[in-house]
Amino acid sequence: MRSQKPRPAFLMCRPTFYGVEYEINPWMDVRRQPDHPRAIRQWQMLRNMLQAIGMHVELVRARPSLPDMGFTANAGLLHGDIFIPSRFRYKERAGEEVFFTSWFFRRGYRIRPLPAGHHFEGEGDALFVGEKLFLGYFHRTDIRTHILIGEILEVPIFSLELVNPYFYHLDTAFMPFGPESAIYYPKAFDSYTLRILRQNIPDLIPVNAEEAHYFACNTVFVGPKGKQARHAVLSAPARRLGKILEGRGIETHPIETSEFIKAGGSSKCLVLNLGYTY
Repeated sequence: MRSQKPRPAFLMCRPTFYGVEYEINPWMDVRRQPDHPRAIRQWQMLRNMLQAIGMHVELVRARPSLPDMGFTANAGLLHGDIFIPSRFRYKERAGEEVFFTSWFFRRGYRIRPLPAGHHFEGEGDALFVGEKLFLGYFHRTDIRTHILIGEILEVPIFSLELVNPYFYHLDTAFMPFGPESAIYYPKAFDSYTLRILRQNIPDLIPVNAEEAHYFACNTVFVGPKGKQARHAVLSAPARRLGKILEGRGIETHPIETSEFIKAGGSSKCLVLNLGYTY
């Protein structure tokens, strides 16, 4: 069991084998391949930016035949010293599970796997706002996993249905930036889910459709735990959101992630939080 205090860190995976080799979300088109050298540069820019604002970056080794392994947010969910590995819905990504689980096991985390047949895609569909855990479901994660996750972590859970296939993971349409604050794209959710969000998160900033489709909600926020974020690493085209965040006193760091958007992800999809979550 790990006893040391977690460092402010993210887990990343160099996209060595990245490419659009199959189609498992509406963004993916095997006829529209990423520019691989450019993708590597964009990934490195994100890593450099995170380090420049004080974050430590751990790396897991990329593996052949797993082109989406660079989207480490989907590796699982870490809370304290407990790691719940993902169980991917699609066989194309299922091969990642053993490598991510091994990485956390070797570092002394307590592994709590879900039963076979229960689909769960990690931090892509699981985000803390303060002590509350918000869980997305429908496209990738099964709602039946939510109660199990709440029991394992002993935290209150809130289930959010995702209704727009272009926003298939929760972190593509919703992102906390403080213990009572989050950005979100309203049209990714049904009316009941919107009521849950508005009743439980006092400070919600809506993102418009244009910027949502540039993955504005997939922003990486960095700041002291329990307080508002101080930094936001966000999609460069999301200028309106950037101005709103700057008005809140958050320093913004726009970066290009165009090559990863071709596979349905952006900045936050490329990092997994290692003990530094709101």
